[in-house]
Amino acid sequence: MQEPRRISLGGMSTSLGNPWIFFGVTYTVTWSFLLLAIVLDVSFQSVEGVVLQLLALLGPGAAGIGFIYLVYDDRGRADFWNRIKQPRRIGVRWFLVILLTPVGVTVVAAVGASLLGGSGVVWGEAVRELSRNPLAILPTLFFATLPPILEEFGWRGYALDRLQLDRSALGASLLLGVVWAVWHLPLFFVEGSFQREFVGFATSGFWLFMIGIVALSVIFTWVYNHTSRSILGIILLHGWVNFVSDTVEVADEYYYPAWVLTAVLITVIWGAKTLRKTGDVPHPPLQSDTSRG
Repeated sequence: MQEPRRISLGGMSTSLGNPWIFFGVTYTVTWSFLLLAIVLDVSFQSVEGVVLQLLALLGPGAAGIGFIYLVYDDRGRADFWNRIKQPRRIGVRWFLVILLTPVGVTVVAAVGASLLGGSGVVWGEAVRELSRNPLAILPTLFFATLPPILEEFGWRGYALDRLQLDRSALGASLLLGVVWAVWHLPLFFVEGSFQREFVGFATSGFWLFMIGIVALSVIFTWVYNHTSRSILGIILLHGWVNFVSDTVEVADEYYYPAWVLTAVLITVIWGAKTLRKTGDVPHPPLQSDTSRG
């Protein structure tokens, strides 16, 4: 197999396609802008804060596109854009899976909360305020669109393929999930962010949030591997998860364990190696594939 060119880092030679290089670039971009917001005490509710937030969100997506062009040839680059532009990769069945999974998990969490003495389910703040202020839905719409697009160009659009080249689907998902979860860490210290205002650092909600992201990573891989590596499908799933969680609220101690339970069931039913019952893990068209074709 012909590998991407090698580079020297700290006196050691490594492949440019090594996913840890991508992670390093992504963290550098995102954390630089978030740390700037922390140091300057800028709130995400201000104009400056919105700008810094948008620049921080560019990290995974910009790095993902950049590495696609550095690591792959023309065939691999075309494959990347096709995975964004082609809805047929998803199909009706998996579109329904994308649509129903976040709703189903929320229902299970709400039922569990009711049975165990919790408050069940309540409408999110944006929905409660909608009748008085139609613009109250705008933050939810932002949360459900731009972050999933900018993140998934990198996380699933680039990194997951590299991780699945030499790892099982479950192993790749767990590793990417941890990296994805820790990537959010500075947000817990930025005024006006969801993580600081509604979760808090080192609280029980903090740990549930981080574990929940790892569980989501497994579920995202399950969908990704069943939809011909569709980036569009994962953007839709990520956005729909965000939208449902922001409009229909269930207590964290029930909501995130429901996602963990879902990830465990998927792994048991479909298998840890590929998270699908038939075939191998789908891979990008590597340079060696092009040379044979």
